[in-house]
Amino acid sequence: MNIIGIDPGKSGGIASINAAGQAAGDVMPIIGKEIDGHELARILTAASPGLVIIEKVGAMPKQGVTSTFTFGAGYGRLLGVCEALGIPYRLVTPQAWKKRVLAGTAKDKDAAIAFVKRAFPMVDLTPGKKRVPHDGIADAVCLAEYGRQLMAKGAA
Repeated sequence: MNIIGIDPGKSGGIASINAAGQAAGDVMPIIGKEIDGHELARILTAASPGLVIIEKVGAMPKQGVTSTFTFGAGYGRLLGVCEALGIPYRLVTPQAWKKRVLAGTAKDKDAAIAFVKRAFPMVDLTPGKKRVPHDGIADAVCLAEYGRQLMAKGAA
């Protein structure tokens, strides 16, 4: 069974971990300046996940009204795609998944990148022509790992 992790937002990522513990990740599918709901639905349908873990987020301080609205619309699109496809999902706060997956670290973006490089070295954190690791993909892999650990404990 595949577990999917989603770091929401245009610069977020989507990742999966299968039953054998193999992980893969990619950037959030975007069309224009918005999350591509059709492509997201295609990705999720192809992965046939048993569970999707989505980072539970809210408005960020000092973020403009327009960007907050755009982010919220994209977040709603993620939830709507899961609902429409009948895929079970769980919203998880950053504090919860970082406490479990990044225990003993600074629990920041660099810690997530380091964790993925160590635990899942086959995941490409620099897709395309990027030189700097994509923290959205790293966070998505960590979210999927959080879901895998929940499933292993029977807590999902």
